[in-house]
Amino acid sequence: MNRAALVFAGLLALALPLSLLAGRVWIDPATTPNAALILMELRLPRALLAMTVGAGLGAAGAAMQGYLRNPLADPGLFGIAPMAALGAVASLWFGFAVSPWLLPVMALCGAAVGMALLAGIAGRTGGIALFTLAGLMIASLAGALTALAITMSPSAFAMSEIVMWLNGALTDRSWDEVWIAAPLVTIGIVLLAFASRPLDALTLGGDAARSMGVDMGRLMALLVTGIGLTVGAGVAVAGIIGFVGLIVPHLVRPMTDRLPSSLILPSALAGALLVLVADSLVRILPLVTELRLGIALSLIGAPFFLWLLLRMRRGRV
Repeated sequence: MNRAALVFAGLLALALPLSLLAGRVWIDPATTPNAALILMELRLPRALLAMTVGAGLGAAGAAMQGYLRNPLADPGLFGIAPMAALGAVASLWFGFAVSPWLLPVMALCGAAVGMALLAGIAGRTGGIALFTLAGLMIASLAGALTALAITMSPSAFAMSEIVMWLNGALTDRSWDEVWIAAPLVTIGIVLLAFASRPLDALTLGGDAARSMGVDMGRLMALLVTGIGLTVGAGVAVAGIIGFVGLIVPHLVRPMTDRLPSSLILPSALAGALLVLVADSLVRILPLVTELRLGIALSLIGAPFFLWLLLRMRRGRV
């Protein structure tokens, strides 16, 4: 565990107890009625789910920026998140969302289809350009089908449900969502960790990596499966939450040697911290209704993306 991982693990340990107490109504464990019940059944699963989703997105972002050797890369470029969203939208469109399990299951099915399409189009020997273009094509197709589903919603209620879900949130989530997402995200992060050493070699270029014995087909399989599990599971339980995978590696990189193997675990911890803090903030903002988490992170992420572009223009990234 490197210095960045220790720093973000320490910050996470500080933020978690505060997150459990924070909300429109702050909890005092000594005086608040039913404090233990609220903490165990509402606040704790929500906090753990925020950490799980953030960890998956952070690790996926670090792996993707390492593979594409592009600091502006985001897991959404793979098309897996839009496909998972399309699966969830289909469950809402057909009314399957009345079951607490069908929506995440269909979202995971959508992510699996996205992974299969990506692997099938890019192939075992596909280069980075083909991989990126395949991801963009899948994302565009999923976006178009999602827009079509919204346009042809069977009712105004279904349309509202779809739009609200796509905005991303952790409101009203329970232990069920934690048990769905946590194992899948954990497996995904482990797979991405296995890909970290080959990603280090890839920083020297594709030919150099092959000469060092990197199996590009195996690397692609690890990335597609790892990112599919981390991002797909996150979308399945929380909707679309963007920019985490883009922002987090940039927060971690100055504390490391900038190699992908040094970034993936700290980025997972930093992603968990970012989503946990953001979810706590949206709960305490004095608004009529709770701000959707996906909107809040987009409001942070879009200016950050613009700042990155300006830095790149000046040659500082």
